[in-house]
Amino acid sequence: MIEKTKLLTLILLLTTCFVFGQDSTSLFSRLNGISNSGIDFFNVDGIEITVQKVETELNPKNISKKFKNLSVREKEITSSDSTMEFPNYYVSKSKVATEQLTMNMNYYFFKNAEDKVVGISFITINKTEKELERKFARLIKDNAIPKEVYSSLNIDDINFAGRKIPLGSGCRWMGINNVQCPYWGQLNWSVHKTLEDATSSVNNQFMSIKAGNKGKIVSDTTVAVIFEGAETNAKKIIFDITGVNSVLVGMSGGKTLTVYFIAAPVRNNFVSCVMSFWNNDQINPSGLPPLLEQVMKLK
Repeated sequence: MIEKTKLLTLILLLTTCFVFGQDSTSLFSRLNGISNSGIDFFNVDGIEITVQKVETELNPKNISKKFKNLSVREKEITSSDSTMEFPNYYVSKSKVATEQLTMNMNYYFFKNAEDKVVGISFITINKTEKELERKFARLIKDNAIPKEVYSSLNIDDINFAGRKIPLGSGCRWMGINNVQCPYWGQLNWSVHKTLEDATSSVNNQFMSIKAGNKGKIVSDTTVAVIFEGAETNAKKIIFDITGVNSVLVGMSGGKTLTVYFIAAPVRNNFVSCVMSFWNNDQINPSGLPPLLEQVMKLK
């Protein structure tokens, strides 16, 4: 009877490890990362993640002092996530951006195997993904993020939802999964587990751009496109930015900004994608600038 119990326990442990491994593989297929100045930046499921490591003691005073860029005050660091199997501090905050948009900011602090304090921030819009946060925190603690998910800081190519796209050296990162190529357009995206989540992310970005000082909407249409080889529809917005006072507008010299919003299935996952270009960018006979042509065609 004892031997049978041991066997059942072993089977359960192996099954749990197999399922966790499968979940991690699925997560890694959606995850992109960049390392810059000692901070790792990640994007997955529309979630912006930062990871920092410092040598200090794990207590509220030192956390507040050493992670100043996270703007977490000592008096806010009062609780932990009891579901985690190791000592930690957990802070959750939210900020109402507009009537339709709420930014959620969750932070985890714990010691890793190198005896450094790790600080992780998760920033989401209109949602919270606690299960993913906990899984990601455990992977960081175990140093289990594969090198393959990282992109080079100096762009030669990008990993666009599992496909390498060569860009050369003229482009630059504007953020994680956010590439801008002078006169070729701008592209930002995220890889999601479900189409519903990808659609929600695109809608949130549209509402955010609409609420910002991007000028007057002069055209709002839905157009048929081929995105990563599959037929779908895109929301197309044209902004008249004449008179808008901003550094970005001043540098572009443009008068209108065209933005496409897409949520679509791509290679066993789902992608939310926002693409934009100025009227004075290099617009090819296809009706799109070179960067956008890499992922989309107009029908």
